[in-house]
Amino acid sequence: MSISSHNASARAPQRERGRLRVAALMDAGRSVFAEKGFDAATMTEIAAQAGASIGSLYQFFPTKELLAEAIMGSDTDELVAKLRTFEAAAPGWSPTEVADHLAPALVKFRTDHPAFAVLLETTGAPAELAAAAGRAVRERVRAILAAASPGQPAARLDAAAAAVQQVMKGAVAVKALGGRIAPAALEELKLMLRLYLADRLS
Repeated sequence: MSISSHNASARAPQRERGRLRVAALMDAGRSVFAEKGFDAATMTEIAAQAGASIGSLYQFFPTKELLAEAIMGSDTDELVAKLRTFEAAAPGWSPTEVADHLAPALVKFRTDHPAFAVLLETTGAPAELAAAAGRAVRERVRAILAAASPGQPAARLDAAAAAVQQVMKGAVAVKALGGRIAPAALEELKLMLRLYLADRLS
């Protein structure tokens, strides 16, 4: 889900200097989207955050939508790559081990990439790419479950992958509560996931 393959109107940099500039612009976009949301974020703010001119931002990303698509694509690629490593290791995992690997990894990713969650779940963001990102993650979670517990009915794997995805969204919200309650609540959610997967994948 790279810039070149998904953003036909965005300019893919050819030189290292350009790639570094694009990376800085995307990081600034992540910061502003995470803080203000997609609708309220402005290209002027993003350029200022990157220490770049507005012309430089428009040179690579002519619209806010194209910048959001590039960020979503890059972040989704990173998460899918992580999940593929789990898929390769999953044969032989118990349901508890599946939960113990997936839960912290997915929560950490969404916590470390707040703009990803904002763009994934905000109605104003590019809906088609957000839906594709959600499907890509769900498919990889399904593949992990299938690898850990071969022979499960397809419908059960589909439903379980969707359920895991929703639990992880809830876990991110719980973590945001902070204080002493967050770690304990996260352990409760992990226990829920262990028990659920033990029941569904046994």
